[in-house]
Amino acid sequence: MSYLWIPPSRQPGPTRVRVVGDVHGDTTAFRYAAATDRFIVQLGDLVDNGPDSAGTLRIMFELIDEGRGLFILGNHDFKLARAVSGMIHRIDANLGATLAQMDDALRARAVTEVMRAPVWLRHGNTLFVHGGFHSSMLEQGSPLPSLERPHGAVSRALYGEPTGRTQADGYPERSLAWVDRIPAGMVVYCGHDRRSTDGRPYRREGHLGGAAVFLDTGAGKGGHLSWVDLDL
Repeated sequence: MSYLWIPPSRQPGPTRVRVVGDVHGDTTAFRYAAATDRFIVQLGDLVDNGPDSAGTLRIMFELIDEGRGLFILGNHDFKLARAVSGMIHRIDANLGATLAQMDDALRARAVTEVMRAPVWLRHGNTLFVHGGFHSSMLEQGSPLPSLERPHGAVSRALYGEPTGRTQADGYPERSLAWVDRIPAGMVVYCGHDRRSTDGRPYRREGHLGGAAVFLDTGAGKGGHLSWVDLDL
């Protein structure tokens, strides 16, 4: 397997990082979050749901071009790239709205960036991932993304840990059992699941002494965008 090497200009620096949760087309909030001298690590799901997915992509690509940020691959970003590449033929309303906002150049850039985005990124005892932790993330670097259906650790990174059941809202039910497998001293920053009940990022401690911090607080879906500043 080949692995993604992230050049220094795209790595979180030795200290000052801003970790930004799921954006989902909330351009105004994302522009505000990006107005910092910290390196931006955005946790995926830049698009869909909110009013201006094209705008959030343009902000992210500006950060990449300036060496001021990167995004972790999220399931909605992955789905967008598959749709642009002709691998999805049933387009739901959210994805259809996103595609309608994008010109050909932006579509091509989106596929390019998805294909080189880290699926997860580790910095010492800190791990950044969109959906959920898998123990193999401690043993290997992030694989180069593929537009084929994901398996194993990549599937966990994009979708979390499904229980196999469907919730009342029609979405898959997801377990947080993976939090109990995070080693002592490690913190996993993730999005994907909107677990907060008070509008702030939700922290969950695991049985081994590790922890997960969930930063999806509903941006683009009736909530707001959250971020945390870290000095690593």
